[in-house]
Parts: sequence; C-alpha cells; structure tokens
Amino acid sequence: MEYVNQILTNRIIIAGLGAWVIAQILKLFINLIVNRKLVWERLFGDGGMPSGHSATVTSAALMTGLWCGFDSPAFALAAILAIVVMHDAMGVRLETGKQAKVINEMTEFLEKIGGKNLSDEEKLKEFVGHTPLQVGMGFLLGIGVALLVNYIFAG
Repeated sequence: MEYVNQILTNRIIIAGLGAWVIAQILKLFINLIVNRKLVWERLFGDGGMPSGHSATVTSAALMTGLWCGFDSPAFALAAILAIVVMHDAMGVRLETGKQAKVINEMTEFLEKIGGKNLSDEEKLKEFVGHTPLQVGMGFLLGIGVALLVNYIFAG
C-alpha cells in the first residue's frame, strides 16, 4: 500500500491536479460574472477562462523542474508536453470550437425552415479551445500553484 501513499503525496500530481481544480472553479465564477448565469458544465467543461489544460501542464512541468531539477530528462519531457498542449489549445481546439459554432448556427437556421430539431446532446460543443489570453492566464495560474505547492512541501 506504500504506492498509494506515494501517489497521494506526489507533489507533481498535487500541483497539476490542484491547478486544474482551481482553474475549473475560476471558470465557473468568471462565467457567472460575465454571463450572469450559473452553468455547472463550466466546472468540468473545456474552454473558457482560464485554460485548465495550460494551468495543469504548466504547474506539473514547473513542479517537475523544482523537484527533479531543470536539467533532468523528466523536466524536459514535461516542458515539451506543456508546450504541445498549450499550442494545441490555441490552435486546433480553438478552430474546432469556431467551426462548431458556425455549424450549430447553420443547424438552427435549417431547423427554423422545417428541419428536424436537434437535442442539446446532438449539438456540437463550442467551448473546446482557448484564446491566447486564456492560455496565458492558465500558464500564470499554473506557475502560482506550483510555487505554492513547492513552498508547502519545502516548509
């Protein structure tokens, strides 16, 4: 059972998951403030401010560097993975969200002129990617969480 304790006290996992949880909670409240509507899907959904993906991978990468050394193969791998994830969030996934919005608008138009009505489950998700600002804010959040977790473990 020692492996369970090792997983539960692994500072890289704690930092990464902690950053994700904080980002998702922030998304819920930012969406509430901006749209004046509580949307529980924002707590687990993709897209929005800040980027949970960016916060997670940034926090995990920085914590890896702080714990294992910035010259370690583990940090190199974590840093490259973080770059790929953040680039993808701003690229392919952002464009996918834009396309989903257009397709959903076309579908609504076709429904109005006599087509079949689609259920909410059949419509495409529009919140899947991130703007550079959302990724940047996730990046900064990830740095903050990693530094906080490192301080807690060091003290």
